[in-house]
Amino acid sequence: MSELILISASGLAREVLAMVRSSGQYDIVGLLDDDKELAGVTVDGAPVLGGIDDAVSFIHAFLLVCMSSGRRRQAVVERLARLGLQESRYATAIDPSVQYPEGCRIGRGSILLRNVTLTAGVTLGAHVVAMPSVTFSHDDDVADFATFAAGVSLGGGVRIGRAACLGMHSSVRDRTSVGDYASVGMGAAVLSNVPDGETWVGVPAHENDVQVFTQGNH
Repeated sequence: MSELILISASGLAREVLAMVRSSGQYDIVGLLDDDKELAGVTVDGAPVLGGIDDAVSFIHAFLLVCMSSGRRRQAVVERLARLGLQESRYATAIDPSVQYPEGCRIGRGSILLRNVTLTAGVTLGAHVVAMPSVTFSHDDDVADFATFAAGVSLGGGVRIGRAACLGMHSSVRDRTSVGDYASVGMGAAVLSNVPDGETWVGVPAHENDVQVFTQGNH
C-alpha cells in the first residue's frame, strides 16, 4: 500500500481521510499545514507533521492537496514545483462508488468523492475536486484546479476553465462553458457562456453585479 500525505488540515482533508481509510487505497502518514498552531495536533487520527514546504522531505509518500479553493490548490502546487517537487508525486483519490467508463481521463491530484458520475468521454484535468453526487456528462472537458461542490450537474460537451468554481447544486447547459477562474453560485442554472473571472448567480444565471464593499472601499 502506498503512503499518502494530505496537504491542508481542512474539512476536505477529513473527507478524504474517511474515504481513503474505508477503501484502503493508501496508508495515511499524516497532514501538512502552515498553521503553526496545528503542529503536533491530530486530525481524525492523522498527525499534522509540519508545514507545506516539508512535503519535499517525504520522498517516499504521495501527496494530495486538500484545499477547497482551486486558486489555493494551484498556488500550493506551483510553490512546491519551485522547490523541485514533480507532478508524478501527486496521488489521485477516487471513491469506490465512482464509475467511469473506458475513454474517461482523470488527472493527477484529483479528488472524486462519493457518487460522482462520469458518463462517456469525460476529461478531468489535474487537481480537480468533485464533491459528492457531481455529474459529468458526455464529452465534458474540465481544466486543472476546477472545483465542483456537491450536486453540480454538467450537460454534454461543457467546458470548464482553470480553477473555476461551481457552487452546490448548480447546473450548466449542454455545449456551454465556464471560463478560467470564474464562479457559479449555489443553485444557479448556466444557459450561456460565463466569461473568464466573472461570477454568475441565479436562474437563469447572470453576472453578479452587486458590489462588495471592503474596508477602504467607499
